[in-house]
Amino acid sequence: MAAEYDDLPDAVRTEVQGFADVDVAWLRKLLVDAGPVGPDDSETRARAIHPAVAGAQLFARGRSDVALFDTTIASYRAVGLLPT
Repeated sequence: MAAEYDDLPDAVRTEVQGFADVDVAWLRKLLVDAGPVGPDDSETRARAIHPAVAGAQLFARGRSDVALFDTTIASYRAVGLLPT
C-alpha cells in the first residue's frame, strides 16, 4: 500500500505508517536477539530489511512467481542483508 500512499485516505496512511513502525521495531528486537547487530545498529538494519522484503514480495507478485520471492530472499542472505 505504500506505493499508493499519496492516494490513500488519511486513516489508511496512518495505519500504513503504524505497520511499518511496528514491523521495524519487531525486526530490531529479532536482530539484537539473534546477534548479527547490536542495539545501536539494529534500527539501520531493520529499516533496510523492511523495504527489501516488501520489494521482494512485489517483484515476485509482478511476475506471478512465488519462487522468485524465495530466490530474492536467498540473495539478501548471501550478501548479508538478512541473517542466516
